[in-house]
Amino acid sequence: MAVDYAVIVVYLVGMLAMGWWGMRRARSKSEFLVAGRRLGPWMYSGTMAAIVLGGASTIGGVGLGYQYGLSGAWMVFTIGLGLLALSVFFSARIARLKVYTVSEMLDLRYGGRAGVISGVVMWAYTLMLAVTSTIAYATIFDVLFDVDRTVAIILGGTIVVAYSTLGGMWSITITDMVQFVVKTIGILLLLLPIAVVKAGGFSEMKAKLPTEYFDPLGIGGETIFTYVLIYTFGMLIGQDIWQRVFTARSDRTARWGGTVAGTYCLVYAVAGAVIGTAAKVLYPKLPSADAAFATIVKDELPVGVRGLVLAAALAAVMSTSSGALIACATVANNDIWSRLRGVVAKDGGERDEVKGNRAFILIMGVAVIVIAIALNNVVEALTVAYNLLVGGLLVPILGGLLWRRGTAAGALAAVAVGGASVIGLMAGYGILANEPVYYGLIASFAVYVIVSLATKPTDAAVLTAWRERLAGRGAGDPAGTPEPATV
Repeated sequence: MAVDYAVIVVYLVGMLAMGWWGMRRARSKSEFLVAGRRLGPWMYSGTMAAIVLGGASTIGGVGLGYQYGLSGAWMVFTIGLGLLALSVFFSARIARLKVYTVSEMLDLRYGGRAGVISGVVMWAYTLMLAVTSTIAYATIFDVLFDVDRTVAIILGGTIVVAYSTLGGMWSITITDMVQFVVKTIGILLLLLPIAVVKAGGFSEMKAKLPTEYFDPLGIGGETIFTYVLIYTFGMLIGQDIWQRVFTARSDRTARWGGTVAGTYCLVYAVAGAVIGTAAKVLYPKLPSADAAFATIVKDELPVGVRGLVLAAALAAVMSTSSGALIACATVANNDIWSRLRGVVAKDGGERDEVKGNRAFILIMGVAVIVIAIALNNVVEALTVAYNLLVGGLLVPILGGLLWRRGTAAGALAAVAVGGASVIGLMAGYGILANEPVYYGLIASFAVYVIVSLATKPTDAAVLTAWRERLAGRGAGDPAGTPEPATV
């Protein structure tokens, strides 16, 4: 294991070094929060794929493959479909808005009255997403070092908080690009073929497992529909995803780079399910499906390769965790704290805002680590996060992008009613039930349409300014800084 430890230690030290490098580059609000809006297509594709494919997609995806066979790919597959839909239909318009948060987009579209309440919902989502990613460190570090769960969470969380606080989006972008390469090599090029070979090949896998393990719809139609509703639509509106779209240097980069990342996610989904299916052949009686990834890595991979694959899993967790953390801090500072204080930043003061945003990442990072230590059920936390996001914000965001007649009153009512309905229904039906997000969305949509039609249309000047921003006119980069060479 000494070689494996060395691989992991080098990887973690490298992450901190990149955080230090990012600190020297992030000298304005735009550089710190959205990497100066100047990522080229290859870096944009890699970092976008890195953030959406986290611990749930890697460890959880293999676990679903262990439990359901090839149809276990559907969870990650729907994430890829959501990223493809975002990239093809919406990313160009989102990138041209030149904002920092989803709530700022709602303010532009509806006239400046949707920010705080939508910010609170988005903050709750990004906080829980960061927490669930941080909890996943416990699984990986337990395999690596056999350490206590709390120590594992503190160790992994501290590294992510450190490099995210130092360099903001620049540090996260560079580390995510490294993490993307490590995941591609570790999961797709090493673990996938080794797992299949160890299981005796596909013919042996089919001979030893029930036929439903190879049924593409074996996981169930209702489950697939719920995945589409939560993850595909969740990809369209999450602050963590939008904040990456904001980093693109052009709408073309956002569209084509995101399409490449979405396609990569589809491949990753199938790979995870195949690895899990192979693990079922090798270890048919594991106590938990989520233990499949750690078990096959620990028992079947040679020294050195094992360290790289575990680094890949660690990379998957870190990329999602850091992306969710900066999104959480951005929303907390820009959409909640600044608005409650009545502070509106001016272009000339943006350089000073780096310190404030850095402080918020540190504060939110500490909160995430504390909550992760106290919380045990990752699936429930992730379900709460996505139910709140989709139930509360999907309708007003897509309505703002697609329906001219939507109003600020309708948007606020949709956020409030949708969010409250989801919370109340989760209390009644149970957190893992499908009904809360179904009925919450219906309630949000109904209220949005009814209230919008019953209230005065959005002011023509607001809609004109909105259309100008969507077209890439009407406002320069809020950072107010010159555009250096692209990356």
